[in-house]
Amino acid sequence: METLSILGDAPRVGHVLVALAVILLIALAGRALARALRQPAVIGEIVAGLLSGPAVIVLFGRGTLNALLPGPVFDGVKLIAQAGLVLFLVGLAHRLGPVRELGPAHGPGLAHRLGTEAGGGPGPGGTRWVVVGALGVPLVTGLLLAGLVLLTDDRAARGSAPLPAFLLMVAVSMSITAVPVMARILTDRGMTRSRAGQTALGAAVVIDGVGWLLLTLAIGLGRGSLEGLLHSVRALGFGVLCALAVRYGLRTRAAKAVGVRLPRTAAVLLGAVAVVVAIAMDRLGMTAILGAALVGFSVPGGEGAPSRSAPWEGAVASVSRAGAVLAPAFFVVTGITVLTGSFADTSWQLIAAALVLGCLGKGLGGYLGARRGGHGRATARRVAVLMNTRGLTELVALQAGLSAGILTGPLALALIVMALTTTAMTGPLLTLLDRGERHAAEGRGPANPRNGPAPRHPRSHLSDARPQISPDLPRQSRAGETPMTG
Repeated sequence: METLSILGDAPRVGHVLVALAVILLIALAGRALARALRQPAVIGEIVAGLLSGPAVIVLFGRGTLNALLPGPVFDGVKLIAQAGLVLFLVGLAHRLGPVRELGPAHGPGLAHRLGTEAGGGPGPGGTRWVVVGALGVPLVTGLLLAGLVLLTDDRAARGSAPLPAFLLMVAVSMSITAVPVMARILTDRGMTRSRAGQTALGAAVVIDGVGWLLLTLAIGLGRGSLEGLLHSVRALGFGVLCALAVRYGLRTRAAKAVGVRLPRTAAVLLGAVAVVVAIAMDRLGMTAILGAALVGFSVPGGEGAPSRSAPWEGAVASVSRAGAVLAPAFFVVTGITVLTGSFADTSWQLIAAALVLGCLGKGLGGYLGARRGGHGRATARRVAVLMNTRGLTELVALQAGLSAGILTGPLALALIVMALTTTAMTGPLLTLLDRGERHAAEGRGPANPRNGPAPRHPRSHLSDARPQISPDLPRQSRAGETPMTG
């Protein structure tokens, strides 16, 4: 009914479209600034969107923001933001489908689905240990953060959610790693074929897959009673049945023909199905995010070219791109609803604790896991830095917690600051590691006779900590390596 009332009011529709255009311009400015600072473009979009509403309030007052975005118009923007998030999640969840393909025989399929190249990575054992470390330790640090909230009796951050749901949701929020942002960082830095890059990306896929399961469990526990939990189980069962129906429906010959011959029609149909399932899950008391994720998981994938073995890959990509275009509206809505309403109630101690524990959990867990999996110290350090990338995926998890009433605004704000800070740290920390190892190599070369002649290319052996290769070999002769970009 809300949608129909908005569509039936032409002036309101025009106001919503103008507001959306301004939001997209803000997102473009944020992307440009992020690139100038050598950060992932999505970080610029997120920060610009989150801060735009609070900036208007600080500079011009709350009345100006209400005039620019009156209640009905803000509801329209919020509706677009929700639709964009649902569409984006179809692609994000579909990328996590390769969890079952992490074996060596399926490496090319995983690399294709994640937008990276296969080759030369470590064995599955090393990746498994990184999963254990970079998931287990952050879950513990999440429990520590939740314990801090309870010990300090921070009622604004604690809220009224059942304790098991609260503990699990905070733990899951600390364990998220952003697969799309990490893949972009690896591509930009030429690390897609490196041991550190492939290990971290493979582990991130598994961690986020497990994270969605734990997130679903936390939402179910949020009901607070046996009857409520059973209702959540029934709602989840309905969502799973819808996902199975989508999966088997898309595998039919007629559906495959539509995916190949009518890709735009296929994308529209897939997007419509995702929105319907998301709305149904929301009405059943779960969250629309879970419904969209179930649809994304259900879309059949393939290990070869999309046009041959996975005819719906193109439709998924189109739906995800449409969601990415509308995602800035989600950032603006989050900034207005969470930041402006929670800033005064959020303590700096909570923000500092979230940041320290966030870095400690992913950094220590990733490093120890990589070392236990047989990687050298240099590779383990890079894995630790990469696992600390959270980005948009963290915001999606936090939105799910907020929608379910498990997380409060102040705690979500602290976790948002942690997510953005740790993601922004990834590129500079990788650059510092490169420089440090390059300077160490230059210092060792001519000073120690046992090292032989100084290498011709001092930057060549820093991306990866592979077994030693004669420094006199040309750069091009080292199979499986890709030069690092600063």
